[in-house]
Amino acid sequence: MRARNGSIHKNRRQKLLKSNKGYRGARSRLMKVAHEAFMRAGVHGYSGRKQKKRQYRSLWIVRINAAAREQGISYSALMARLSKKHAQINRKMLAEMAVSEPESFKSLVSSVR
Repeated sequence: MRARNGSIHKNRRQKLLKSNKGYRGARSRLMKVAHEAFMRAGVHGYSGRKQKKRQYRSLWIVRINAAAREQGISYSALMARLSKKHAQINRKMLAEMAVSEPESFKSLVSSVR
């Protein structure tokens, strides 16, 4: 009697269809279309994880710039003065400080002037 790998075949298909749950139409039901959708989703997910880092950094820069201009200094001038003073604070923390603690951000700006 020959081995036909019935259970392995079935499990592999079920695993793919389970991962495609929630996709529209044939993407969640038919194997060929589901596999293409799965592969494409993986590609977009990979690139999306890289884009997320860029988008957050640009958001932080926009927030820092807006808060800095309220204090009468541009973003580039603020960052140049912070680096000249060897301030070990990153853009994420600066943006958080600008949004949630404007008084401490104001004192930081005045200290680097």
